[in-house]
Amino acid sequence: MKEKQLRLEGICRYYGEITAVEDVDLTVEQGEFLVLLGPSGSGKTTLLSMMGGFTEPSSGKIYIGDEDITSMPPAFRPTVTVFQDYALFPHMSVQDNVGFGLTMRRISRQERIKKVEESLDKVGLQDFGSRNIHQLSGGQRQRVALARAIAVEPAVLLLDEPLGALDLKIRHQMQEELVHLQKSLNTTFVHVTHDQDEAMGMADNIALINHGKIMDYGPPERVYLRPANLFTANFMGDSNLIEASIKSQQDGRASVVSPYGTFEVPCQLQPGASVNIVWRPEQIRAGSSDPCEGVIDLGEAKVMEVVFQGTHRQCNVCCGTKMDQELTLKMSPRSPVAEGDLLPIYALESDAVVLAD
Repeated sequence: MKEKQLRLEGICRYYGEITAVEDVDLTVEQGEFLVLLGPSGSGKTTLLSMMGGFTEPSSGKIYIGDEDITSMPPAFRPTVTVFQDYALFPHMSVQDNVGFGLTMRRISRQERIKKVEESLDKVGLQDFGSRNIHQLSGGQRQRVALARAIAVEPAVLLLDEPLGALDLKIRHQMQEELVHLQKSLNTTFVHVTHDQDEAMGMADNIALINHGKIMDYGPPERVYLRPANLFTANFMGDSNLIEASIKSQQDGRASVVSPYGTFEVPCQLQPGASVNIVWRPEQIRAGSSDPCEGVIDLGEAKVMEVVFQGTHRQCNVCCGTKMDQELTLKMSPRSPVAEGDLLPIYALESDAVVLAD
């Protein structure tokens, strides 16, 4: 069983009558890569700031290991924060920037040189120590900020949207490098982002935050494929929501009445409940299906729009028994589908997520 590295208990933060973070409980294990994900203004950065000691909670406790660090100043915490703007010193060389935290901790010169070299090597900048900051690209500056952070060997590394200023290709490269670095160090990382793809590609666990509360928590695959609520279903990528009502329920299976007819899905809710059935666009298939157990026939759909997006064709269709419903499908980029086509569509019962309205 892994050690609990970081714990938040009942954390709240108020600004006058505004609630930024409300009653958050969170446990992060040793060596875990946790991503705090949410829209702008959701409270994720405030939460990270409290972990780093830059903002004091209005109530609640923060622990690293068994030590209460709630009121401990940032400089004395076993944490380091990497900011989006990197906060590098332009008048210092790369090696002096990386060694700054070690100097503040009064590490001997010989040991400091060794740790700076090791840190630069880990981020792929072993030959950049003598360069000035203005000579570096955005991605290289990001690596310097990371090297400075890991040089002091923090118990928890906090990352506040550190990739937001990079272009798409470099951002993807840095995501891979961050994950590799975290695994090689076995250090606990807490990373803030509003980018769902970034979160799913990096995290061991995602804490999805909205209005200062954790709305969903778990591994990326579970959060995406089995969202706990409508907020998660809508925020994590694209979703098709089908409104329905439960006609009957027995042994964990419910018969639901929908604009696509009556069919059965896995569900524990009682008859009469209004629900939303969630299928991701890639989970709705076009073409004729064999009438077999576990396949739900959704009838015929008319293609209204086709958008080529490289890895797939996104198709917006009208469907339902009255052809008054809209769904989004993701089809193969080689598919010959065109506007005006009529397609039979179906989905798998096992992919359906039933959420209370």
